[in-house]
Amino acid sequence: MPWNPDYYPVSMKNLPPEVRRKAIEIANALLEAGRPEGQAIRIAIARAKQWALRHDASAMAVDPGQSNSRHRG
Repeated sequence: MPWNPDYYPVSMKNLPPEVRRKAIEIANALLEAGRPEGQAIRIAIARAKQWALRHDASAMAVDPGQSNSRHRG
């Protein structure tokens, strides 16, 4: 069954909304391609987080400890 913003795997619940939407999109595509559900979820979450970091979409919410700036002192 395809997922949507109202019905998605519990493992996606703590993702920021933009990242969750992307993870749902990726997971649905992986399911359509024949991937098993658990594998589709894991891959989709990882790829959505990478997407967020590349597109700066909620990047701090995905990984607040990671920063592109360096402290000079």
